[in-house]
Amino acid sequence: MRGSSKVMARRRLGRSRSSAGCTAGHGYVLVIAEKPKAARKIAEALSNSTRPKLCRLGKVPYWLVSWNGRLHVIASAAGHLFGLTTDERGFPVFSYYWAPLWRIDGSASYTKRFFEVLEKLAGRATVFINACDYDIEGSVIGYMIIKSLGDVKRAYRAKFSALTRQDIQRAFRRLEPLDWDMIEAGLARHELDWIWGVNVSRALMDSVSRVTGRRVVLSAGRVQSPTLIEAVTRDKEINLFVPLPSFAVNVTIALGDYKHTGRLAVYETRQDALKAAEKLRRARFLKVVSYREWRERLLPPYPFNLGDLQAEAARLFGYSPMFTQRVAEQLYLEGLISYPRTNSQKIPESVDVATIVRNLARISEYHNLVGYLLRATGGILRPRNGPKDDPAHPAIHPTGEVPSTPLTGAQKRIYDLIVRRFLASMAPPAILARAHARLAATGIGSLELSGLRILDHGWLRIYYFAAPKESQIPRLRVGDIVDVKRVSVRIAYSGPPEPYTKASLVKWMERVGIGTEATRARIVELLFERGYLASRGKRIEVTELGYAVAWVLARYFPQLTSVELTRYFEEHLEAIRARKTSRSAVIDEAKRLLSSILAEFKKGAMESVGMELAKALNIIKPRNTCIICQREATEAGLCRFHQEALQRLLQGYMEWRRRAGVDCLEFLQKMAQLSSAGRWVREVAAYFVKQGKCPFSAL
Repeated sequence: MRGSSKVMARRRLGRSRSSAGCTAGHGYVLVIAEKPKAARKIAEALSNSTRPKLCRLGKVPYWLVSWNGRLHVIASAAGHLFGLTTDERGFPVFSYYWAPLWRIDGSASYTKRFFEVLEKLAGRATVFINACDYDIEGSVIGYMIIKSLGDVKRAYRAKFSALTRQDIQRAFRRLEPLDWDMIEAGLARHELDWIWGVNVSRALMDSVSRVTGRRVVLSAGRVQSPTLIEAVTRDKEINLFVPLPSFAVNVTIALGDYKHTGRLAVYETRQDALKAAEKLRRARFLKVVSYREWRERLLPPYPFNLGDLQAEAARLFGYSPMFTQRVAEQLYLEGLISYPRTNSQKIPESVDVATIVRNLARISEYHNLVGYLLRATGGILRPRNGPKDDPAHPAIHPTGEVPSTPLTGAQKRIYDLIVRRFLASMAPPAILARAHARLAATGIGSLELSGLRILDHGWLRIYYFAAPKESQIPRLRVGDIVDVKRVSVRIAYSGPPEPYTKASLVKWMERVGIGTEATRARIVELLFERGYLASRGKRIEVTELGYAVAWVLARYFPQLTSVELTRYFEEHLEAIRARKTSRSAVIDEAKRLLSSILAEFKKGAMESVGMELAKALNIIKPRNTCIICQREATEAGLCRFHQEALQRLLQGYMEWRRRAGVDCLEFLQKMAQLSSAGRWVREVAAYFVKQGKCPFSAL
């Protein structure tokens, strides 16, 4: 059946109408780009002064170009056209093969027409060039197409970091053999992620099916699962947080027109704070014990890598990492910036920054900034490179191409960030004037005063997003006496951990070394698609299903979902790329590990796991429910979350009683009302306040 369908597809393509003059004959060079826009850019770059011939098979475009006296046919994939699959059911499963994506994934049906066009064109080609993005994914995409439809023995690799005429022509003059180190590392990553994800996901889904008879789509992954567990750990600590009180002695001082109110000292108990405040009221002054002024050089920033760009776009515009990545890729495909999926903060000498800067001056928004940069540097342009590097690509930078069409709002903001960061990295340091004073009350505490003025904006003139807020303090001398105008005692509360945002979760992944710059944002989005995470404003919250899946993974697959093991295999994937180990060695090690753990799980855990997940999915109702919520209750009548919240409240009450002298119901009323208290803590406190009884009455 497969063979006959392939023949029919070829016949249909043979009847497709193409533009006049698009008969390519045989013996041409087939250039494979990753996406149609990239194919068009490559065709335009190789066509020199003439326009490339646009052809179509069905709705899929391709181009004919004469380059170095030989016909080149430039065609496009649509990202990955092949994926891993298996014919086996159940788990564990380690038998798999590559197949066209449209055959194994219904959501990828659009790739079929690109596959069929490449299949037809590859049959008449004698040389193949992988011109997909120069990264691990691009290497795999091009390799699988050439291996399946062409001949890898007659294949070459084009390496470029920007879709400009200069970069593309340079790459095609310096074609290299296929990048086998990248291909092997990429194939290994796909195989590793597949056997990991399929087996653990099937373990979860088969557990639910065994208990309920229903098929529910659940997923786990080599990088996805430790990321979920980290999000759950943070969210749980926030929900269980019990704020502790402290008592701050605040003072107001005035020196001429300068007035300042600040914190002099913090005490754990109200009594100690009141004593200190009374002592200060009697003294009525602070003494200057130190004062100094100095100048500081604020060095320019590094050029962007993808992680830094995502973090900055989130800070300034509230963009999610995936959205920023998508916009950056659009700018790359338009030839306006270099390849964005890079970890590098370095721009090597091979990048002609002087020409890029001169070309940017043609864009009205940057004409004056370029003029300032050239005057300030005397025309000597050296980017300040950062420590992070990438073997494939430099830091993200503009190409100097002028946009051919107006950019959208998001495109304009991201492009502006990249251009300004690039220019700022070559600008002089900013010069700051700083002042700092410390005013003390003997035996009580000290008040810190800080001032800042920008003497020379330097690079901040270009990248104004990083400009610090200016403030001034009066010039003082050691020994000066400063009158205290007002003294007060204010209660303050400790705060919960900072909730994760999409951007900060991606940064955590980068910090601990899991995932890649190209995949991290997509993995975070996948956790939302699976229903494990949800957004509340910018902050991430974990759903009931997310908690249940994380609990199962942490309990039954602790080794598989640890950051340490995930990072261990990330390092081994890099070792493949560095030719220090082999794909088969890494995959065999993963198979042995998975086989052992999955066999143990299958033997004794499926029923309990299925029941846990079925309850989280509301397929099965718990026999006994929590007195506060609808989750399953423990012997104490509370679910495990509210039970733990009650334990945290007990610990908190002991400290509150020591610090603030409150009784049990006062404490519970406070916890029920404080917004900084965790949600589960507030719910337990509110329940017992409503009952009018103290759960700690034995104390």
